[in-house]
Amino acid sequence: MKTKQRRSFSAEMKARMALEAIKGQRTIQEIASHYGVHPNQVTTWKRQAVEGLSQVFTDRRSAGAESDEALKAELYRQIGQLQVELDWIKKQSGLSR
Repeated sequence: MKTKQRRSFSAEMKARMALEAIKGQRTIQEIASHYGVHPNQVTTWKRQAVEGLSQVFTDRRSAGAESDEALKAELYRQIGQLQVELDWIKKQSGLSR
């Protein structure tokens, strides 16, 4: 019995098929037949493209600000932890006044 190897498509190819489906110039069945994929797969890629489209237009400045704030919070937490450890070491060694 011969097993059928699973095909994989690049992101560009999936995007091309999804864009064709979104445009609606050909039916999903025609697109699927042309590229040799199942129509359900084309429909799935179309849905993913439409759902992910809003991410293209997100404000990158606000996303960067959120990650900056998270980084600052983590760094402040580490500084606090190191300060506590330093104070403890000074106390144990008799260096604190």
